[in-house]
Amino acid sequence: MNGSYSKSCSPFSWSVLGTLILLATGCGTTHETKTGSTVSQSPTDAVIERYLRDHPEVIEQSLQALEVKREAELRERQKAVLATKQEELLHDPASPISGNPKGEISVVEFYDYRCGFCKKAASSVTELQKEDRRVRVVYKDFPILGEPSVLAAKAALASHAQGKHQAFHEALLASHGELTKSEILKIAGSVGLDAKRLEADLTNPKWQAVIDKNRALARELGLSGTPGFIVGNELAAGWLDLKGLKELIARAGHGK
Repeated sequence: MNGSYSKSCSPFSWSVLGTLILLATGCGTTHETKTGSTVSQSPTDAVIERYLRDHPEVIEQSLQALEVKREAELRERQKAVLATKQEELLHDPASPISGNPKGEISVVEFYDYRCGFCKKAASSVTELQKEDRRVRVVYKDFPILGEPSVLAAKAALASHAQGKHQAFHEALLASHGELTKSEILKIAGSVGLDAKRLEADLTNPKWQAVIDKNRALARELGLSGTPGFIVGNELAAGWLDLKGLKELIARAGHGK
């Protein structure tokens, strides 16, 4: 299970830099009280401050150790959630599927149509289905990059009724333009969808309910970025190429 989001899209980017700054600036020698008087730093605090200023690598090492601990805790929480959410992950009727509907290997993907790493992974997901006939892909729309992403997700979900979800899904991920409503409908027409019907269908409130459900599931899994891939009780957060997807399948006990 991979807790790294270095190869994923996320609405937020956090850094240890802010923590380091807080630690450094919090080591003042005096502080002012409400009455305007100052309180001197204790000798012990002064020694600690001097040591940290002379050895800043100690702070970095401590933060790294804390990050390792947090990632280990996240993996354990993910394992527990994965063990109890298999039905929701694999057999939610609201989640479109492709590949072999009865395949013994289910690859669940959380994605955003505007995510560059999702676009990068798309060809590998398509190729995987062609190479391994045991694979069924379960699509979990997880729009995190603004309203255009939400609109694209709703349109994709609505396209399932016309039987062209996979073609539309792949076309949306292959698009490099801004996903405005007009652009989405243009892409829909290019893959044979009835654009007017799709425009009417995407306003159905049930698509938002599906998105909200996927978001809640992602939150339970600790997923805050896209893409995220799940096979069995294995979760990989971030972009995977074809080799990486095959390795994920092998780790989950489905090696050929």
